[in-house]
Amino acid sequence: MDLNILLVVFSALSFIFYGINSFFTKRMVSEYARWGYSDHRILLGCIQLLGGIGLLIGIANSVLLSVTSFLLTFMMITAIFVRIKIKDSLINMFPAIFYFLINFIILYNSLI
Repeated sequence: MDLNILLVVFSALSFIFYGINSFFTKRMVSEYARWGYSDHRILLGCIQLLGGIGLLIGIANSVLLSVTSFLLTFMMITAIFVRIKIKDSLINMFPAIFYFLINFIILYNSLI
């Protein structure tokens, strides 16, 4: 299994897990409130869940992989700006930065 597929599977499972947690855990309810997006928690959780599924299907469909990784890259850029806006520490921003980089690498590799 090559590195790019490992990145895709890792990112996909992370987004699926995170999306599901957005629906059910008290921690995520409080995080979305802290970010100022409590009204959009379910929608964003669905987007994360679909993004993870899209990455997995994208292993067999390069166009879907490119589109999904682009959208998740954009979502993580937005997450970084939200965390800057609420004055989060760099440590708290790290997951958004990490997943931005992973999905950007997936996007780049899907286009070359």
